[in-house]
Amino acid sequence: MKNQYYKKRIKIFPVLVIVIVLVFGFYADICAKNSVPDSFAELAAKQGHVAVNISTTKTVNAMRRLSPFQGREFRDFFGDEFFRHFFGEIPEEQMKQRSLGSGVVVSEDGYILTNNHVVDGADEVTVKLFDDREFPARIVGTDPKTDLAVIKIDAEKLHPARLGDSDDLRIGEWVVAVGNPFGLSHTITAGIVSAKGRADVGIAAYEDFIQTDAAINPGNSGGPLVNLRGEVVGINTAIFSRSGGYMGIGFAIPIGMARSVMNSLIDKGEVIRGWLGVAIQNLDQGLAESFGYDSTEGVLVGDVTGGSPADTAGLKQGDIIIRFNGRKVRNVHQLRSSVASTEPGSKVPVEVLRDGKRSTLTVEIGELETATASIQTTESSVDLGMTVKNLTPEIARQLGYERKDGVLVTGVEPLGLAAKAGIAVNDLIISVQGEAVSNVTEFRREIAKQDFGKGVRLVVQTGAVQRFVFLR
Repeated sequence: MKNQYYKKRIKIFPVLVIVIVLVFGFYADICAKNSVPDSFAELAAKQGHVAVNISTTKTVNAMRRLSPFQGREFRDFFGDEFFRHFFGEIPEEQMKQRSLGSGVVVSEDGYILTNNHVVDGADEVTVKLFDDREFPARIVGTDPKTDLAVIKIDAEKLHPARLGDSDDLRIGEWVVAVGNPFGLSHTITAGIVSAKGRADVGIAAYEDFIQTDAAINPGNSGGPLVNLRGEVVGINTAIFSRSGGYMGIGFAIPIGMARSVMNSLIDKGEVIRGWLGVAIQNLDQGLAESFGYDSTEGVLVGDVTGGSPADTAGLKQGDIIIRFNGRKVRNVHQLRSSVASTEPGSKVPVEVLRDGKRSTLTVEIGELETATASIQTTESSVDLGMTVKNLTPEIARQLGYERKDGVLVTGVEPLGLAAKAGIAVNDLIISVQGEAVSNVTEFRREIAKQDFGKGVRLVVQTGAVQRFVFLR
């Protein structure tokens, strides 16, 4: 019996050894992928080659100054007519304007990702690599709406950057900015992720910036923002500054957005964006409570375009979108960017909250096409800081409304309740707390029922778009 027992153990032993080796190998591989360098020096040595120096030359017209009074600033102050009367036409001459920026090598065959404002309008673009080699570059494509561009050099055996996942970034995580501030090539600065999802910065049409306190200065634009694993997680784009220099607030485009734009520019030479076909707005506490929703995360559907992908999928006015394509929806800017970066024709799940119940709709994303007076009569006053009147067919035609009835806003007090909620003159009130109103009498009756301590939800139409407004 004892011999048989030992024989079984001997047979099992090699299997255990193999399992242990496999587990150890798997663990070592995970550790290698997620390992971080011991210092920034190690990271700098590995990542310095992925950033390039971009210099551009642009031809601009400038006035030839023949006297101290014939400069552009003098002409701008007094106006062209005054200037021509006393000085006649002053000839203009062409001048070369030079600027510097940064970029990220994204392929072995010479594709480089940078900012649109770095190469916009440039006649000549020159790229200087980490080893001081210089190459002329051609512009593959630009996208002003995200402030991104792709250029290409004829070079081989380049060392492309590893692109990470900006969605995995955490606030407080260390990051490193690489670039050429003030022409000082391959400068590296360190900081943390200060915030994510910054929008309304006023830089581009699509904004979902990473905010960092890593020093970013003029010349850093287009360079990589790198995590401690050596992965590019953002493209340095702008700073907030009162002096023109670093003040601790920098912005980078998330690599998730940049990757989508980059691939589209390389493959198609232009950016093809997804389209959902809804008018959306952020939730505040009052609006959320009026829908029985206990959070302000997500976006509220204010209107659905007829025949759009959203309409076909069954999205309705008043739905709250809480997840898009498996990702949690935080606000309007995030959803807008997510939809735009989704390939047209893709079928994606959209989770919504409707009447307190969650449901998931499947939407086939469409393609976004790039195209895309006060009447005096007897008015009835309401105690909301605005005046309203009945919409007539004639007024509807003058204002471009397809509806023939409704409640038209004719006046708004600057500090009143309506003004604070964003209601403006010539807006059309469609419903009060879910009840449709077609005239002032119905509007006043519904308003009288409401408790303004808790708040009242209106549907308001501006032009062709409807939205929710909350008054409290």
